[in-house]
Amino acid sequence: MAFIADILLTAGALAAGLYCFVLSRRLRRFTDLENGVGGAIAILSVQVDDLSKALKQAESASASSATSLATQSQSAQDAARRLELLIASLHNLPEPAQTNPSIDPFFVRQPRGVNGTV
Repeated sequence: MAFIADILLTAGALAAGLYCFVLSRRLRRFTDLENGVGGAIAILSVQVDDLSKALKQAESASASSATSLATQSQSAQDAARRLELLIASLHNLPEPAQTNPSIDPFFVRQPRGVNGTV
């Protein structure tokens, strides 16, 4: 009975060794940097680094644009306040006096003669 147990134990050990050999070969192919998942992970890692750099550049560009926009908005508000003050000061001017309503308000380059000739 002990002999049969030794044979079964040896067969089990050989089967476990064969299983480990097959598993190691599969794992080696799985983690291959050129064709396997390891290569895909390496490529994705590089892409993540590139995207994070692009994100930092976009953040800095948007921050500078926001600062510029805030400055321009403030100067536009200041100009609007000055224009409102100027328009309000124009309302305080007196009305122009009508001195001679018979004068023609149109510009004449050369006066016409009596017969309409120049």
